[in-house]
Amino acid sequence: MRFVSHSVAETQQLGASLAAQLKPGDVLLMLGDMGVGKSEFTRGLARGLGVRGYVTSPTFTILQVHEDGCMPLYHFDWYRLSDVEELYELSMDEYLYGDGVSVIEWPSRGEEAIPERHLQVELIPLGDHERAIELTPVGGFHAIEETALGKEGEK
Repeated sequence: MRFVSHSVAETQQLGASLAAQLKPGDVLLMLGDMGVGKSEFTRGLARGLGVRGYVTSPTFTILQVHEDGCMPLYHFDWYRLSDVEELYELSMDEYLYGDGVSVIEWPSRGEEAIPERHLQVELIPLGDHERAIELTPVGGFHAIEETALGKEGEK
């Protein structure tokens, strides 16, 4: 599925709409260059899950846990990983296969730790404020209802 966002607000709204279709144990891989809107999408997703606090990128902590929504949100940022072993030291498996939704920014830094079943969310800049947002289920990830995301995807 491909959507075009024309603003930060639209990017956040798509994330919020997607949240309603997520289940405990779902993993989202956020793909895209620095500054393309991965954290904005995640902020919308968090809002859609009912997270009340501000969601920042966990760049310096690797993981931020938000437990005040309808299910926990585990927000990973693997950009500064020096070794995938750091993830196992954080008991990453308890989060990725747990009772919440996991969002991973910069998953390429720990490819061997990525669950087989996940949803790829790729943000591609089209202009100053426009972004293409592509949702790709991988490894048997459950179906996403396109029409429930607020607008029809572009073909």
